Amino acid sequence: MRTDPFRELDRLTQQVLGTTARPAVMPMDAWRSGDEFVVEFDLPGVDASSVELDVERNVLTVRAQRPVHEGTEEMVAAERPRGVFSRQLILGDNLDTERISATYHGGVLKLRIPVAERAKPRRITVQATEDQQAIGA
Repeated sequence: MRTDPFRELDRLTQQVLGTTARPAVMPMDAWRSGDEFVVEFDLPGVDASSVELDVERNVLTVRAQRPVHEGTEEMVAAERPRGVFSRQLILGDNLDTERISATYHGGVLKLRIPVAERAKPRRITVQATEDQQAIGA
């Protein structure tokens, strides 16, 4: 089986730079803290105004853009990915998608997604009646 070096180069370029059809990667961490889930995305050098968050049918889409360097200078090294970044997360039914909050500080986008009230554990009290009958009597 022969390999096509240009196809591999194109694949690597798309992974690093991203395209509209296949955006570049966006590293993230996610964890549960009490009654909420916290998700952090690394987006260094991204202007906060380019960050878009959308929720549709329990799918959270995060999009951001780091502009392409458009100077007249000759680039000696260009290792930082630029262009469109996108990531989709499928949120479970136990999360409250109406109350998601987002902050962006120091190149990190932080989302807080609360657990829905209906998904929180609750205790049900048992009522005893006066005319109880013994079981098996």
